Amino acid sequence: MIQEEIYQPDEDSFLLQKYVEKYSNGKVLDVGTGSGIQAITALKYANEVVAVDINENATQLLKPLEKLHENLKVKVSDLFNDVDGKFDIIIFNPPYLPYDPDYDINNASICGGFLGCELIQKFLQNLDNHLKDTGISLIVFSSLSNQDKIIKESKRNGFKITILEYIKFPFETIFVGKIEKLLMN
Repeated sequence: MIQEEIYQPDEDSFLLQKYVEKYSNGKVLDVGTGSGIQAITALKYANEVVAVDINENATQLLKPLEKLHENLKVKVSDLFNDVDGKFDIIIFNPPYLPYDPDYDINNASICGGFLGCELIQKFLQNLDNHLKDTGISLIVFSSLSNQDKIIKESKRNGFKITILEYIKFPFETIFVGKIEKLLMN
């Protein structure tokens, strides 16, 4: 079995963490938990945290914390495939870089698809089934992720994205967005 790499916290993770601290409450889902930084942060503020990742190595890393925190559940899931229920907050720090043949594209912890947005689009297509009407989702994406497609996919699925903060680098800008359901009159 090939060991999948676990994404280690970096600038995007720490930027997102600031908003996880601000918004976490009630029932929280951390999709693509990776190292677990967002789930662990949310535990301080939420009644229940469910942390999921397609990478079994990531979930095994967090499993021992279930014994220490009765309000933490950790499981293997490809996005929402093995997730039940609706959540107040859904956190997603996805792989968002586009395909680059000169880079380690086999690293699923960083590549979000050929354009960098395909995984985020798939997430947005299923978000409504798991987000409470008054809930929000916190997401990270990059200027390299084809942000126009992400914004269009959000609207197509009944959501709006508000940019909460961003960090500019010479080669990209990283955004933290808050996703909310569009209000229907």
